[in-house]
Amino acid sequence: MDERRAVRISKYLAAHLRHRPGGIGLTLDSGGWADITELLAACARHGFPLTRAELEHVVAANDKKRFVLDGDRIRAVQGHSVQVDLDLSPASPPESLYHGTVRRSVRAILRDGLLPMGRHAVHLSPDRETARRVGARRGEPVILAVQAARMAADGHEFRVSANGVWLVGRVPPEYLSE
Repeated sequence: MDERRAVRISKYLAAHLRHRPGGIGLTLDSGGWADITELLAACARHGFPLTRAELEHVVAANDKKRFVLDGDRIRAVQGHSVQVDLDLSPASPPESLYHGTVRRSVRAILRDGLLPMGRHAVHLSPDRETARRVGARRGEPVILAVQAARMAADGHEFRVSANGVWLVGRVPPEYLSE
């Protein structure tokens, strides 16, 4: 499959499986799952036809593992702004986790902490390189270290998604450093 087509499909799926399922007449169940046949029909009705083979290719080849298939169902693994229950159990984080951002955001983050900003949770990376790639999407990246183990000891609850992204409600500024 052409790489540009794969990226377009991935972005389209992310938009509708994470944020706007109703925009194409799709209904997610409480766990965020969509029926694949219904998804493909909805995409076609809204001018974005794709095949099951293309869908399976994008899910398998996506470097961030944003989606998961389960039989005849698909869902985004995290990043939703619509209400879903991903059924992720609390997990003990490593000593440090990381967040990639851009310079223009650092002052506000160090003052106010990391907030979910329309998502259900703050997303943290397990390593600096992943955080760097995340931050680089919007400019020159800045990596913030999060004292995750200390946060957990202080009562903050962490979860980890199927693709290794760590999720927490917020990160207060006292746990952050550049």
